[in-house]
Amino acid sequence: MAGNRKPYNRSLPPAWAAHGDIQEALDALETYRKKDPNKVIVRFKAVGNAPIMKTNLYQINASNRFQAVIQFVRRQLQWKAGDPLFTYINLAFAPAPDDTVANLYKSFATDGHLIVNYSTTAAWG
Repeated sequence: MAGNRKPYNRSLPPAWAAHGDIQEALDALETYRKKDPNKVIVRFKAVGNAPIMKTNLYQINASNRFQAVIQFVRRQLQWKAGDPLFTYINLAFAPAPDDTVANLYKSFATDGHLIVNYSTTAAWG
């Protein structure tokens, strides 16, 4: 059955191509694809019995997903993937791993920093 399939066609549907906005759409996609070169200052604060980092201020690429921040904290604390780690923004909520650092910073920055609290046990619901 696999031999009967037509090769994948990467061209735009004729209805889209007829509008002449193709270059504008391609430019928008290219802009979206570029990573933000800006950096965000992130302040890490331990909560409860979590070990304290030696340095608590770091600059992180704004285009990174929050998952990269979680992995960074794990590396700094030498925490294994199976060890519990809970992260919060401003002692208020746990962001989704696919949130971008830039969006979190724009919405929740305090004194020019994004404050990330971390804990080994669930601190807030």
